[in-house]
Amino acid sequence: MGNENRMALDGLTVLDVSGTVSTSFCARLFADYGARVINLESDNGFPTRREPPFLEGQSPPDNSALHAFLHTGKLSVREKSLDDRALDGLIEQAHLVLDDGAPVARLARACDGFSCVRMSVSWYGDAGPYADFVGSDAQIFALNGMLRGIGREEGPPIIPSGYQAQLAAGMTAYIGALGHVLGAELGNALGPLHLHTSILESALCFTEVGAVGYFNTGLQGDRMGINRFPPTYPLGVFPCRDGWLGVTVLTPQQWHAFCTLLEMEELAHVPLFQSAVGRLQSLDVIEPLMCERLLERSSSDLYRKGQQARIPLAPVPTVEELFTTDQFQHRKAFSNAEMTNGASVAVPSVPFRLFHTPPHFGGQVAGLGEHDGVVLP
Repeated sequence: MGNENRMALDGLTVLDVSGTVSTSFCARLFADYGARVINLESDNGFPTRREPPFLEGQSPPDNSALHAFLHTGKLSVREKSLDDRALDGLIEQAHLVLDDGAPVARLARACDGFSCVRMSVSWYGDAGPYADFVGSDAQIFALNGMLRGIGREEGPPIIPSGYQAQLAAGMTAYIGALGHVLGAELGNALGPLHLHTSILESALCFTEVGAVGYFNTGLQGDRMGINRFPPTYPLGVFPCRDGWLGVTVLTPQQWHAFCTLLEMEELAHVPLFQSAVGRLQSLDVIEPLMCERLLERSSSDLYRKGQQARIPLAPVPTVEELFTTDQFQHRKAFSNAEMTNGASVAVPSVPFRLFHTPPHFGGQVAGLGEHDGVVLP
């Protein structure tokens, strides 16, 4: 390497032509490690410029905090600023082109002539019975089985908010695309290559073996209520006297230590309670006493004592507390995205780190078309 300032993906060029949450997050991971990422935007800009949450007191199109999170350190070029020759030149520079799988004749014509890797990230991939469907994060969580177990026993399930499924797909696409791009850089040239990532298939990681279990057995898990996730119990986020505590108790040793911590020794050695499944079957006995004892104690105190007793406990900060949590500050979990209108917003930093070639932390968010005419040699 030689150069201490060199970044892991220096010299790579990535072109994003769709600007969905998935392609944007994939491209941001490349940008954070030094790749030159170019957003090829329409006159209206990428869809993420119009997605919530929005910054108070700021006007569109530069007020989306989501767009700021996804697009730090990238360049913005409007498609209309490029003629066919310029577009060919842009794609000739690109090692990777990202899109959402929708047919783009102009792009396809250009990609066919060059050896770049093309990664399409769509809701259901390029084949199968749902291939032409328009999806959503909620729809994905319904289809992967995640919704079934979340919420109260009575009534509908709780639908997770946000963009988790699309972000997971962006990470999945990043892993696959990076492998092929680096392979080509190492001399394993395969010519033009079109890869596909399905958001649904990527989101199967959220339910781990649930889908496989149902396929093999046909058994469907019941929704048992808030903070009840079979087969482990107790497992969840519970209120304490002054905050919230994440609790996971699995092994008999952990259960014994947890009972001692909460002064519930009378429950520690009950034979049925020596397994997580047994405790789940008796939650009507365990849960009232456990929740009562948790509300009497400090979450930070329980966390420290739990660590000493080798119990997997973790303090769970509120949204307001996230930015002042000591470990998040130490790990630079959040960094500032600087908007063209002068606004600044704290956004999550890259979720994994290389130490010899560390990533960027935060950076500028380009205005629409800010780099028209300046990205070509």
